[in-house]
Amino acid sequence: MNKAQLIDAVQEILGGDTSKRAASEALDAVLQAIASGLKKEPVQLIGFGTFKPVERKARMGRNPKTKVPVEIKASKTVRFVPSAALKESI
Repeated sequence: MNKAQLIDAVQEILGGDTSKRAASEALDAVLQAIASGLKKEPVQLIGFGTFKPVERKARMGRNPKTKVPVEIKASKTVRFVPSAALKESI
């Protein structure tokens, strides 16, 4: 499912009087809130899952084409841990 399909699903769930623009703004607001919340701490949505900020250590990799070792810098990423309820629903 891509973002446009997700907006359509949100619009359908909210009801017929909800415009596509309102559904898009609601989805954008939720995504923005999750992104800003991750700067401070994990974001937990009960019944759905938890988004956790994670630090990756620097490591050595290998260029698959030339087989030359390459240093991969440390970075930050987000890890999602689904809730038990979400796992059962799939």
